[in-house]
Amino acid sequence: MKCIIIDDEPLALDLLEDYVSKISFLQLIKKCSNAMEALDILQKNEIDIVFSDIQMQGLTGMQLIKTLTVKPMFIIISAYQSYAIEGYELDVLDYLLKPVSYERFVKACNKALAYYNSMQKNAPEPDHAFFHVDYSLVKVIFEEVSYIESIKDYVKIYFVTARRPLLVRYSMKGIEEIFPSSDFMRIHKSYIVSKASVTAIRKNSLFLNAFELPISEQYKDTVNQLTNRNI
Repeated sequence: MKCIIIDDEPLALDLLEDYVSKISFLQLIKKCSNAMEALDILQKNEIDIVFSDIQMQGLTGMQLIKTLTVKPMFIIISAYQSYAIEGYELDVLDYLLKPVSYERFVKACNKALAYYNSMQKNAPEPDHAFFHVDYSLVKVIFEEVSYIESIKDYVKIYFVTARRPLLVRYSMKGIEEIFPSSDFMRIHKSYIVSKASVTAIRKNSLFLNAFELPISEQYKDTVNQLTNRNI
């Protein structure tokens, strides 16, 4: 998760930077000495989590939260317990009192990771992607794709309709990460197919209507999951 730290005390910034560096799922984007500096970072970057002090010159941590329309997760780190109720009213994820132990910091980060993962699972899958083709960005709607073929450093995307296939400079691994696994499956080092387009299956091949594609031994378990039986 991408994060920033906001605190007007250099020692506090350094301590939190050290804590963050020890947590594998956190990526520190910026240390900010005031909320206005942080606001600029938040407007220009997608930040997942903010570790923020409250009492700072100019804009306070609470005022910063109130200015944001789209809010990342906030973990408040303050020497003042009296702001805790206001913090939770602003939906901060956690409220830590200084001096913060590493153990307590890790607990707050694990809470943030669990919340982040739950939000990712509940987010709807995209139904399309854009690819660079001949100096243009071409929109590809997933449900219109029949299968994908690897050709050296390129992939060829074939469509259910008579639309011409697209030749895109991409690896098969990259394509696998883009196309939803709920709708597409790898059947060979050179082929990914739309599950909805499969019309018949044999021992070592499957059919997309009259078109036949090979199934490699490595991916037979994947095809078995589609049919709920061994091929």
